[in-house]
Amino acid sequence: MTKTVVVTGAGSGIGKAIAQVLAERGWQVVATDVNLATATQTAAELDTTAGQTHEARQVDITVPEQVAAVADDVADRLGLDAWVSNAGISFMQDFLKMPVEKMALSIDVNLKGCFISGQAAAAAMVRTSSRGRIVNTASMAGKQGRVPFLADYVASKFGVVGLTQAMAYELGKHGITVNSVCPGYVRTSMQERELVWEADLRGKTVPEVQQMMIDDTPLGRIEEARDVAKVVAFLLSDDAAFITGEAIAVNGGAFMD
Repeated sequence: MTKTVVVTGAGSGIGKAIAQVLAERGWQVVATDVNLATATQTAAELDTTAGQTHEARQVDITVPEQVAAVADDVADRLGLDAWVSNAGISFMQDFLKMPVEKMALSIDVNLKGCFISGQAAAAAMVRTSSRGRIVNTASMAGKQGRVPFLADYVASKFGVVGLTQAMAYELGKHGITVNSVCPGYVRTSMQERELVWEADLRGKTVPEVQQMMIDDTPLGRIEEARDVAKVVAFLLSDDAAFITGEAIAVNGGAFMD
């Protein structure tokens, strides 16, 4: 029987790669994004060799009613077997110059959005007796503060790691596992923006900053979005049935704990 997963932030980057890898492995995907056009494009491109009928939905993860509507609809029509909370934002600035408004926005989207999504998904799973899986996208920056110009992002992603543990502890009695993945320097449109920002803040060129990332990674290359997606696929698989509350580092060794 085909299993169904909802992926937030599936319109681009890591979220799109997660949707692609899961579809290739037989999952039916509901691709969601704040931008309906990109979510629709992702859904249209997904593998259907297992007979899946993928869907796209517009969702602002900071609006509880929108998220709950998707979770309940999917649970009732298709069965909600898994939920991947991947949507997130970033902004780079020196800590002393970072506007409080930017900090608030990062917390609102990256942490509060993850809370809202996890709560809605878990509630739908419990209501329909689905012993489901939830995976949150955290970051290498959720395990260390040694990350320049991203104090707001670091705080939000540390929060995601802690939230993951709290959710796992409380949802275990329902047979729901909750884990997070912690990517490193991933080649995405978000990284392209960050490279420009960081180069400007450091007074370096974009190639110089990118080489710094490679030099910081023992495996010697920039991470690809599919590197993360394949670990998410593992956490949703039967092989990971007894793993919960973990923050899995997927960063080529750039940070080891």
